[in-house]
Amino acid sequence: MKPKPKKSKKNGSRPLSRRKAIQSVLGLAGTGLLLPLSSYAEQPAPQTLRKNEVRITKLETFLVKPRWIFLKIHTDAGVTGLGEPLLEGRALTIQTAIKEIEPYLIGKDPRQVVHHWQAIYRHAFYRGGPILTSALSGIDQALWDIKGKLLGIPVYELFGGPTRDRVRIYGRASNAEDMQKRKQEGYTVIKTGVAKKLPARMVENPAFIDYAVENFASLREAGGPEMDIGIDFHGAISPQTAKVLIKELEPYQPMFIEEPCQAQNVDVLVDIARSTHLPIATGERIFTKWGFRELLEKGAASILQPDLCHAGGLTEGRLIAGMAEAYYAAIAPHNPMGPISLASGLQLAASIPNFLVQEQVSLGEGYLKNPFRLETDGTVLLPEGPGLGIELDEAALADKIGHDWTNPETYDPRDGSVVDW
Repeated sequence: MKPKPKKSKKNGSRPLSRRKAIQSVLGLAGTGLLLPLSSYAEQPAPQTLRKNEVRITKLETFLVKPRWIFLKIHTDAGVTGLGEPLLEGRALTIQTAIKEIEPYLIGKDPRQVVHHWQAIYRHAFYRGGPILTSALSGIDQALWDIKGKLLGIPVYELFGGPTRDRVRIYGRASNAEDMQKRKQEGYTVIKTGVAKKLPARMVENPAFIDYAVENFASLREAGGPEMDIGIDFHGAISPQTAKVLIKELEPYQPMFIEEPCQAQNVDVLVDIARSTHLPIATGERIFTKWGFRELLEKGAASILQPDLCHAGGLTEGRLIAGMAEAYYAAIAPHNPMGPISLASGLQLAASIPNFLVQEQVSLGEGYLKNPFRLETDGTVLLPEGPGLGIELDEAALADKIGHDWTNPETYDPRDGSVVDW
C-alpha cells in the first residue's frame, strides 16, 4: 500500500507542497519572494490556464487558377482562417506538406500562432527550404486571420496598430504604351524587366545592352521624372553582364535593381551592390530570418523583398522587417500571387515603419467579395475588417477551382542550353 503523506508540523493538516519545499531549500521562505510558476515540476493542466478554448478541426487546401493554392483552417468556433501556401510549379507537393503538418495542428488552439510556428519549423530535423517554409507561411497567415477574427480586429492591430493609412502598390509595364496605361490607371510605381530579343548569355555584347537600355529609356520618357520604375533582372542575368547593364541604366535612375543575379552567392550580390549607387533589391527566393541575416550583415541589398507565402508568413515577415530597420533597409514584399497573399502583405505594410512598396498582380476581382481598389494616388487603403480583412467569393471562385500550371521550361534557341526562368 502507498504510504500516507506526512503532515506538515506547521499546519498539522496539509502535506508540505512542492513549491514550499523548493522555497525552503533555496532560503526563500518568509522573504516574500516567490519562484515563478513555470519553475515547478507540477503545473496546472493547460486547459485550466485558458478560457473560451478554440480548437482547430480541419485543414483544407484547393488549387485556384491561374496557379495558386488557397488554404482554409477550420475551428470548432465556426471561424475559418485563410492562407496562401504557394510554391509555384509545386502545387501538389505543397498540398502533401500541408497534409503532413495537419496532425500536429488538429485539436490545437489556433491563437498560439508563434508557438505553432516554432513547433512546425523546429520539429522538422531538416529545417527550412522552400517546401516547408511555403507550407508554414500559408498556415501562419491563416492562424493570424483566425486570431484577428476571434478578437474582432485587423491583424495589424495585433502588431501594434497601423503605421500608415494606405499602402503604395505597383503595376507592370514592358513598353511605353503600357506605361501610359498604368499612369492613367493611377499607378505611381511601375516594375519592368530586362528587354531582350534572346536570352542573356554569360557575357553580352553592346547590342544586347543597348536594346535593354533603350527600352528602359522609353519607359522613363513615357513615365516622366516622377514615376518610380524598378527593373527586375530576375536572376537571369550573369554577374559579368549585370554590372555592365546597371552602369548603363544609372542615368535613368531606376527605383531599384531587382535580383541582378541569382541570390545563392551573397558575396556576388555584395560585389554588384558596391559597384553602383542604385539600390539593390532581392529576397523572393530567401527564406526565414536566417536567410536574410547574411544579406543585411554583408550589405548585399538595401531593399528586401520577403515573400510572405515563402519566407515564413507574417510572423517571420515582421522579424525580417525589424532586422532590416536596424540596417536602414526597406521592405518591399514580393507577391506575384493571389489576393490572400496581397491581404497578408497589406497587414505587414501597415504595421512596419520601413515599408517601401507592395507588389501585386490581382486586387481580388473575381476572388474576393470586396476586392481591393486602386486609389488615384497609386495606393490601396488598409483593410478594416477583422483578421486579414478579406472574405472569399465562393460563387465567383466556382469556375476557378483546379489548375495544372507548371514552371516554364526555356532553352536558348542558339544551342539548346537551359535558360533560367
